[in-house]
Amino acid sequence: YSTLKMLLLVVGLSALAAVSALDVKVANTGGNETSGLQYGIIKLICAWDINHSGDGGIYAELIRNQCVQPTVHPSVIEPWKAVGSAQLSLQSLSQPLSSALPTSLNVAASSGQVGISNTGYWGIEVKAQKYTGSFWVKGTYGGPFTASLSNYLSNETLGSVAVTSNVTANDWTEYTFTLTPEKTAENVNNTFSITYDASATNGSLNFNLISLFPPTYNNRLNGMRPDLMEALAGLHPSFLRFPGGNNLEGEDPPYYLKWNETIGPLKDRPGYPGTWGYENTNGLGLIEYLHWCEDLNMEPVLAVWAGFYLNGPVIPESELQPYIDDVLNELEFLMGSTDTTYGTLRASLGYPDPWIIKYVEVGNEDNLGGGGSSYESYRFQAFKDAINAKYPDIFVLASTADYQFAETENAGEDYHQYTRPDYFVGQFCFFDNFPMGFKTMIGEYAAVQPNIPGGGGVNWNAPRWPFPMWIGTVSEAVFLIGAERNADKIFGAAYAPLFQNVNSYEWTPDLISYSADPSADVMSTSYHMIQLLSSHRISQILPVSTPDFGPVYYVAGYSNSSNSYILKAAVYNATETVPMSVTFDGVSEGAEGTLTVLTAPNGLTYNGVGDSVVTTSSTSLTAGSQGEFEFELPNLSISVLEVKGRVED
Repeated sequence: YSTLKMLLLVVGLSALAAVSALDVKVANTGGNETSGLQYGIIKLICAWDINHSGDGGIYAELIRNQCVQPTVHPSVIEPWKAVGSAQLSLQSLSQPLSSALPTSLNVAASSGQVGISNTGYWGIEVKAQKYTGSFWVKGTYGGPFTASLSNYLSNETLGSVAVTSNVTANDWTEYTFTLTPEKTAENVNNTFSITYDASATNGSLNFNLISLFPPTYNNRLNGMRPDLMEALAGLHPSFLRFPGGNNLEGEDPPYYLKWNETIGPLKDRPGYPGTWGYENTNGLGLIEYLHWCEDLNMEPVLAVWAGFYLNGPVIPESELQPYIDDVLNELEFLMGSTDTTYGTLRASLGYPDPWIIKYVEVGNEDNLGGGGSSYESYRFQAFKDAINAKYPDIFVLASTADYQFAETENAGEDYHQYTRPDYFVGQFCFFDNFPMGFKTMIGEYAAVQPNIPGGGGVNWNAPRWPFPMWIGTVSEAVFLIGAERNADKIFGAAYAPLFQNVNSYEWTPDLISYSADPSADVMSTSYHMIQLLSSHRISQILPVSTPDFGPVYYVAGYSNSSNSYILKAAVYNATETVPMSVTFDGVSEGAEGTLTVLTAPNGLTYNGVGDSVVTTSSTSLTAGSQGEFEFELPNLSISVLEVKGRVED
């Protein structure tokens, strides 16, 4: 398919397409089955974070820099601030909280009410609900602590609780508490504080691993932010590829993502420098990802480190075995019986029942940064052979589609595409010649830049869109519909990146944007597109007579779950509305259908806080005398026609 790809690169689609009536006749049989996993999500988060999408995002922990731990990034006190006359400093004690968390926050004062405060991830939402918290302290103290939430602009205390102390100079002591504010704050300009009477100390106390959680999705311990989980549930996702992108690889030795540093008690999880310029806590770890999959009924696609760092070092073939063994250990931890070494470890953490892993991806974008030759010549094959020797039922995917693994091996591949709208539309037929058998996952895609004269793909030296634009969203729909036409080849597709904290981010555009205020969450135009297409799942693609694509791009099929015929369509660069006549073989006069259409004012509009430009219309249709459904689709629209019932052969 490389020849086809080169042909499509030269196709320019910026000129408006002439419009004529489109007659679509859909057969009742034939076609091909789908994977059932067409629409998934990718996370590049937490111990594998981008845009503060894990820490400060879907991971519900409210305290920023809760552990003040150094890796390649030096420890910092920010955003902790002193309360009263306290002086703050960082200390590496001879008896740290744990080997994973060697640095602590020292609070020094001799008298008065003193302590520490934290404004969280650029604000804290405070509601009249129960918050659960904890912190560790070392030092001599004979009085109580007070944990409180307050507004730092008005100094109004919103809620507080006394925490009885029994701190000793020689041991670390953990304190837990629940805090229920008496009122809901008007904004997120709030701070969390721990205060105490300094006169009852020997001059200072050391603090570490300070935590505060609101209610979490499904009330999970160490769980997820409900509003963002609910937004994801609205997409009806089928799979989660984790731990995701560049953060998996790390930049330089010895820092790559180590699964066993993301399990167990939080005090035993060291920080991870990440690859996006800030420290990750590892609070959202391997088991939390699997809970995420369980809560949203998603299939886990586990990505494993493949012996390559982003800045270039590659593990030689002769030294690769320990890293292969580590992947096998991870799989044993997840799937092994309790009489295995790592299955026993899993059970000791409270999970005696194993998980089931059906899909493993080896690495991330190993075709880039100088990793391609080693990946093609030995790295992928070594990992795949070892995984399948022990777990023959696991489907192993390569992290790129640039090589021939899907054709020459019983393997999958991961295709990534960031580009411009015209280029995406030019890829409508791109997957027609890909290998059969659900072998290709579109692990990352997004329209990121505007069209340019003469066409062409992305320019990484040029600015990207700040948010998904409607013309890009429509082009993504064309691309996805083209992929769904090839449902016997495509495993599924996932927009990337998924999340963006608008207060600190490294990449745009993103699917969902947010801050500390859930009422300001923004579901992008592409979110609405995915939601529409994903909520109408096709089980079997059905043939259409004399397919004619452009400016209308479409796919037809049947949904077993809803017992309905479905036609998905996107209109890109039409000169006017397009008259449509659609018939489904065996559907006769009087049959009823529902047409749902997404539109926006123009191609360069986007969703903002409290301002959705996407309009959704739903129209009831009745089949005419020949069983035809007639309607019109406007330019730059995305639609689904659903007709209930099926004629049996």
